[in-house]
Amino acid sequence: MPKNISKEKSINRAKTTVELVVCAIILGTSVFLGKSCFDRIKVVPSTNKEATKIEDIEIPDASDVVDPNKIVFAATPISTKLKFSGNLILVNNDNQYYSTGNENLVSIMEKNDETGRSSFIAVDYDYTILEQVYEPLAKMVDDWYDIYFNDTLIVYGSYRSNEFQQQLYDQFTDNTSNDGEAPIVARPGFSEHETGYALDFSETAGYDYQGTGDFLWLNQNCHKYGFVIRYAEDKEDITEYRYEPWHFRYVGIPHAKYMTEQNLCLEEYIELLRTSYNYNGEHLKVSDEYGALYEIYFYPSDDAAEFTNVPVPTGVKYDISGNNVDGFIVTVHVNEKTEIGNENLSVTTSPYSFAATTAADSSAETTDSTTETTIAY
Repeated sequence: MPKNISKEKSINRAKTTVELVVCAIILGTSVFLGKSCFDRIKVVPSTNKEATKIEDIEIPDASDVVDPNKIVFAATPISTKLKFSGNLILVNNDNQYYSTGNENLVSIMEKNDETGRSSFIAVDYDYTILEQVYEPLAKMVDDWYDIYFNDTLIVYGSYRSNEFQQQLYDQFTDNTSNDGEAPIVARPGFSEHETGYALDFSETAGYDYQGTGDFLWLNQNCHKYGFVIRYAEDKEDITEYRYEPWHFRYVGIPHAKYMTEQNLCLEEYIELLRTSYNYNGEHLKVSDEYGALYEIYFYPSDDAAEFTNVPVPTGVKYDISGNNVDGFIVTVHVNEKTEIGNENLSVTTSPYSFAATTAADSSAETTDSTTETTIAY
């Protein structure tokens, strides 16, 4: 019996040993696997050691961030002939006006009747101006009238056809001795009145408008409405016309404001834009009386081509005008965002039927009116 008991104990002891060894192996394996998982969670090895270096991480430069307020420009084909059209065309003794033949003219008196205005009148219902000029004119006079309650203002000169300008020219030259002292009318084709952008004021009491008294306010504040006194007293040597306090010319609010503040006549302003504020350089920045911001620049016309690719803003409203000499002037309305395709306020991108009225067709062309200062009737 003792032998059998001893044998049984030996077997049990061996079983126990094996079980302990198996448990130890399982426990060891579990610890190893657990540690491996922990290590993997704690540290994720990189496939690119260099990328983990802080000094090698590229941080975007703030200057590279797109400015949402920055204006983006795109080339747009503009009929090259349109350099002869627009509110900034220069018409004088050296630069002729070329009529489109379809100026959008309105009767001043008819518009007064339609709008119920009585603050001013025109000589008769045949006196017309461009439609876009009427409202700025009427608003200016209404504001003046609300201050002075003066009902004697009259539009004594407005749009003239080339034929009518010829009649005036012949009448004045026939009745003067051409001694340089008597006033003579501008040559047909070279008068601002043919553009529809110009008008002459007078007053019904004595028909002698000098821009004084109650009328001084008009001459001093017209730039707020887009007008300038075209022939200033201190610019006679440049304009080649005598001082005409009655002659108002519409150019648009930002241009009138800048010209008035800087004491520039239209000749000087056109030259300034051409030489100092072209598209590829600095643009002229102007703010008006009402807080609106404008960006203005010049772009030369491609006179050898039917169309000129003019850079214009996208998503921002703008006007475009020819200068009647050698290119276009773009006026960006910085505050006026719009949908792509609706930017152009002036709507002058479509070609039109072009009809030039040349003074060479008239015998009056031989008259030299640039050698003396004239009155631009």
